[in-house]
Amino acid sequence: MTTIRQQDLIQSIADGLQYISYYHPTDYIQALTAAWEREESPAAKDAMAQILVNSRMCAEGKRPICQDTGMVVVFLEVGMDLRFDSDMSLEDMVNEGVRRGYNHPDNVLRASVVADPAGARTNTKDNTPAVIHTKLVPGNKLEIKLAAKGGGSENKTKFTVLNPSGSLVDWVLDVVPQMGAGWCPPGMLGIGIGGSAEKAMLLAKESLMEHIDIHELQARGAQNRVEELRLELFEKVNALGIGAQGLGGLTTVLDIKINDYPTHAASLPVAMIPNCAATRHVEFTLDGSGPADLQPPKLDDWPEISLEGSGSSRKVNLDTVTKEEIASWQPGESILLSGKLLTGRDAAHKRIQELMQKGEPLPDGVDFHNRFIYYVGPVDPVRDEAVGPAGPTTSTRMDKYTDMMLADAGLIGMVGKAERGPATVESIKQHGAAYLMAVGGAAYLVSKAIRSSRIVAFEDLGMEAIREFEVEDMPVTVAVDSKGTSVHQTGPAEWRIKIEQMKK
Repeated sequence: MTTIRQQDLIQSIADGLQYISYYHPTDYIQALTAAWEREESPAAKDAMAQILVNSRMCAEGKRPICQDTGMVVVFLEVGMDLRFDSDMSLEDMVNEGVRRGYNHPDNVLRASVVADPAGARTNTKDNTPAVIHTKLVPGNKLEIKLAAKGGGSENKTKFTVLNPSGSLVDWVLDVVPQMGAGWCPPGMLGIGIGGSAEKAMLLAKESLMEHIDIHELQARGAQNRVEELRLELFEKVNALGIGAQGLGGLTTVLDIKINDYPTHAASLPVAMIPNCAATRHVEFTLDGSGPADLQPPKLDDWPEISLEGSGSSRKVNLDTVTKEEIASWQPGESILLSGKLLTGRDAAHKRIQELMQKGEPLPDGVDFHNRFIYYVGPVDPVRDEAVGPAGPTTSTRMDKYTDMMLADAGLIGMVGKAERGPATVESIKQHGAAYLMAVGGAAYLVSKAIRSSRIVAFEDLGMEAIREFEVEDMPVTVAVDSKGTSVHQTGPAEWRIKIEQMKK
């Protein structure tokens, strides 16, 4: 009988989480490289180039691909002929592996999990507990699928119960544009069909662990209804023109994955979960011989890309920028930011709102007048870093605070990722401000532009504390200009037309 030792399982989980924090799956790199080579939209092509350059940097530097190092999801298939040499439960062993993986001193990963989710939302400090799914199967081995799922993409999860005669394709094509760009395309869509509500969700999540193979499927042709749906949706979702980071372009998804399961005759449950540009998963088997042996990919798997165009980018000094200068910025224009940049996300904005409603002053050192804010929750630094990977978080979560920040706090600009809502765009226009977009999925690349970092308020919020960054040539794009033009509206609309013309 195979014996799995406690220390081997714990080490394998910890090693696996470190591995996926800085290594993209090779199939993702190959698919994204092919999409980058085909892309005709300059903005989308540049975004994909940044993701690929960031990915290679992370592989070389062994630092996280994204500042959101994810919530851990584990699928375990436990052979019924094995035993565990352990004084811990299976879940406790997995969570100890998560604890060690996220607190590795050479590559500290961001702890994003909060307990009491409807109440105090207190950070657990070590990213535990994981979400664990366990099956008992024939055999004497332990099969493990390990993923780190970012919140931006997870928040875009969709579920419905269609009539049995309903069109799954129509539902997907209706819902995907509503998801916006907060899930950081290009990525994958995992779809679960059938079962019950919770089964459909599980099918969708597990499908995202599969390798990208849509081009192989295109080459050989569909052999069943699920494969027909994959091909149809792959073509039609990309024809929406959403593109990389929602900027408009040829590639929105790199693959469509579908798992199905028998369901009730009166129902057609459908779940859809996107995987972002920071796709992170690995699978391995424990057979009692020791911990998992995870082989690093070859650097030859990454394309040689140099980020061009910085010479034509507008340079902006954040310490002296004015609304008059902001008024000259054009939608889609590339900008390099230098100077002091405040940070803040959901929890910080909520506290600021509470202080303002009480008529109390903001903490010492927090003055947003004529300043820009960066929506970010960075990874802790290691060695000589000023800050760890520090890519943008989804800006729409801050929409409900934006008018307050512009009208009352004196803010004149914001940096984040994805689109802003109509009311926020109108507020930006009304106040002559601007919203700039950094590329989601390029967190380590962005962090190289940050020269110093210090906490100025709300230190107890951990990664959500307000910091002041000193940045030099931080690359961003004008996503909403002072006149209220949003590239997340104009870009996809332009590319939907272009793609339709290409078909004809």
